[in-house]
Amino acid sequence: MAELHNDAHGATVAERAEARWVWIVGAIIVFLTGMLVYMSLHWAAMPPTRMETIDPGTLHLSGEFVEANLGSAREADGSVTVRLLGSQYAFTPQCVLVPRDTPVQIRGTSSDVVHGFSISNTNVNVMLAPGYISNFRTRFEKTGEHVMPCHEFCGIGHAAMWAHVKVVEPAEFDLAIKNGRASCVQ
Repeated sequence: MAELHNDAHGATVAERAEARWVWIVGAIIVFLTGMLVYMSLHWAAMPPTRMETIDPGTLHLSGEFVEANLGSAREADGSVTVRLLGSQYAFTPQCVLVPRDTPVQIRGTSSDVVHGFSISNTNVNVMLAPGYISNFRTRFEKTGEHVMPCHEFCGIGHAAMWAHVKVVEPAEFDLAIKNGRASCVQ
């Protein structure tokens, strides 16, 4: 039988190694807990600067989400901004027109409860929370039509909450702009 090696104080080599690992693991746990507490307090005290808020009770009265401002608009730099509003049980506008191969910024909010949408066959997946403005940048590579269902349960009419996105050639998009806004609603 192998004899255990004892040091001057009677501790075995194994006991010293175990004690060292206990201290290392304990230090890691204390460090990670400290990081968790620090980041939690930091995020609670300083929300991200990129977060935009809006009063859902008055968004239809003035500002960028009044009905006349909803839909697609060409910006000075050539990009397109799509503004949309989710409310039970519809998206406004119901049909969004965007040009192919052009930078698109989607800005949206909700007037009542949490909504969300994804645009089929794209990387677009956005949450719309009341009181906050959601932003998403994308580019549509191919022309065609896409469905845009609400993917957050928002009430009894949720299953019927759909919109459409129509991607057209840039020249066709520019012809469709009326009063600064493009629409694919006939």
